[in-house]
Amino acid sequence: MADHYETLGVPREATAEEIKRAYRRLARELHPDVNPSEDAAERFKDVTHAYDVLSDPEQRQRYDLGGGQAGMGGFGDIFETFFGGGFGGAGQRGPRSRSERGDDAMIRVDVSLEEVIFGAHREVAVNTAVLCGTCQGSCCQPGTHPVTCDVCGGQGQVQRQVRSLFGNVVTMHPCGSCQGYGTVIEHPCVECGGKGRVRERRTIPIDVPSGIDTGTRLQMRGGGEVGPGGGPNGDLFIEFRVMHHDVFSRDGNDLLCTMQLSMTDAILGTEAKLAALDGEVTVSVEAGTQSGDVLTVRGRGIQGLRSTTRGDLKIAVQVVTPTKLSGRERDLVRQLASLRGDDSPHLGEFQQGLFGKLRDRFFRQG
Repeated sequence: MADHYETLGVPREATAEEIKRAYRRLARELHPDVNPSEDAAERFKDVTHAYDVLSDPEQRQRYDLGGGQAGMGGFGDIFETFFGGGFGGAGQRGPRSRSERGDDAMIRVDVSLEEVIFGAHREVAVNTAVLCGTCQGSCCQPGTHPVTCDVCGGQGQVQRQVRSLFGNVVTMHPCGSCQGYGTVIEHPCVECGGKGRVRERRTIPIDVPSGIDTGTRLQMRGGGEVGPGGGPNGDLFIEFRVMHHDVFSRDGNDLLCTMQLSMTDAILGTEAKLAALDGEVTVSVEAGTQSGDVLTVRGRGIQGLRSTTRGDLKIAVQVVTPTKLSGRERDLVRQLASLRGDDSPHLGEFQQGLFGKLRDRFFRQG
């Protein structure tokens, strides 16, 4: 049995967070959606099983104390080689069960920034393995049953005598006739081909939590594929991706945007009604507002993950200078400049802050 710590590539003293990070890295590398090879699928199951054990404090403690054949070392391997079983000997190894745990599955769901504010309810379609409706997981055609293997007598194992340095040694091996199950299905279910499950496209309801970000992953226990022979379902992992929005971006739970303001409104001040993601907001622009000033609307940002508190809506002002003026307008601006007696252009202190970040984003998108 592979060591769970080696499977995840972490030391035995690894913290819970280090174990989680190692699992996420390997899951992204080995998941069937990314790596369709059979070897990757087997490793993905091993990695998931190792994480299930090591992420649970009680299971990890039992494992560290020697549960699940942990700590048996080379002596147990010798018994495995010569007697075909665990440390307790071949007598404890019975026939294999046809029922096995199903594979985990992962789907990626795109959500809008609007849905992130308060969360949302979605229904997603997934192609997965479900219980066969004809045989209900028995793998047999209705009205029939598995019959005892006449080679191993239902033991699932056969004895073989081999010569070794220790003399003649009797070893136990899985029965080749029944593949170790101890029974043979003479009349497999025609619906599932004797697998106990079929593939089906089904719709799954999911709740999108508020405050999620790209890469947030939820686990639905028992939401994955049903196992062979009607075995228990694996788990379903849902990874979210927040789609780009042309107007709004986020900084934690705050929503960020820019507002273009005319020169006259910036000089005189005004009240503006803006369409936010969750309805209209009214902002007051004070006289003398400058480009780079930030208007904050409290509580109109994103509701935090597992929280009832919302962030803020932060609006960075961009004062727009007109590029085309009529002769009359140009004369009025000259009169204003003459009345004010403004200083000549000069270098000032470098300003850095929220608007600088938003401005960079604005220009990159433009």
